[in-house]
Amino acid sequence: MEELANEILQKTIKTKNRFEELTKLVSDPDIIADNKQWKKLVKERSSIEDIVNAHDKLESLYKDLLSCQKEMEKETDHELKQMFYEEIERLKKEIENEVEEIKILLLPKDANDDSNVIIEIRQAAGGEESALFCSVLYRMYHMYADKKHWKVEVMNINETEIGGIKEITFMVKGKGAYSRFKYESGVHRVQRVPETESQGRVHTSTSTVAVLPEIEEVEFEIEDKDLKIDTYRSSGAGGQHVNKTESAIRITHLPTGIVVACQDERSQIKNRERAMSILRSKLYDYYQGQIESEYKAERKSQVGTGDRSERVRTYNYPQGRVTDHRVNVTSYNIESVLNGDLDIFIDALTLKDRADKLAQTN
Repeated sequence: MEELANEILQKTIKTKNRFEELTKLVSDPDIIADNKQWKKLVKERSSIEDIVNAHDKLESLYKDLLSCQKEMEKETDHELKQMFYEEIERLKKEIENEVEEIKILLLPKDANDDSNVIIEIRQAAGGEESALFCSVLYRMYHMYADKKHWKVEVMNINETEIGGIKEITFMVKGKGAYSRFKYESGVHRVQRVPETESQGRVHTSTSTVAVLPEIEEVEFEIEDKDLKIDTYRSSGAGGQHVNKTESAIRITHLPTGIVVACQDERSQIKNRERAMSILRSKLYDYYQGQIESEYKAERKSQVGTGDRSERVRTYNYPQGRVTDHRVNVTSYNIESVLNGDLDIFIDALTLKDRADKLAQTN
């Protein structure tokens, strides 16, 4: 255990040195004056802080262990020797736990985990019943965000006449939002008796969920000549104002054919800003997908965080259960899940993701 602890400390000492260097840099007036550079360094410092704290704790435990071992070797009193032995065993156990924790912290981290998240829910198979389920999913995610004290902002919505949602795009703002929501991408299946069904037969419908990190800075340029921007009148709730003002924005990225729309704000400028935010995230996702497809066999996530054709979860109303098919976890309290209690699934998916990555590093 001592050898392994020492090996881990040697691995993390460079991270600690970099952390100390970054601490000095973010206090440098010249760096602070360059807001873009300062934000980049602050983000890097924050991303390694947990590793540095774990390094310091492991280093302290390791020093205590070596000290106790030396004292035990010199001690002649049997009772005191026994006390040192018990302390050494306790320290070894703590060191073992800390080493495992650092192994997890050293795993490749998704650079977007701390980002805000953009979520799209769309009607799929099942007609109006699918649209009604979209509204259920939106409510579920909103309640989950509320439990985490995150802010939800609707960016675009297309509703049906009886309260369903054909499609909705919304942002969840909060540190770590993407790290929790990213596993929700895919096909969500619902089995229930529709309100319009007179004979009480259970129908199966689906809705699709796409989860994207909010991308503030991108390594590719979005050129004006590549954009086709249309304005139109907003539809839906909002009174006379939305019917008279062409405040809604639709942006088409010509090279990729990606189309985004935003109509929730009454200001055309704000709608354009939000539409561009969605476009940045969609283009990031598009280009990342191209990169990953080149060496898919090596990098494809075993949990499945981005395949929108993958059936990820089933919500069975008659049996009162919700099952996540990727980790084979079932909750028999569907009401609780639909009220935002999603951690039972997200925690299991996170643990599986970590276990898969650890297995790849061993």
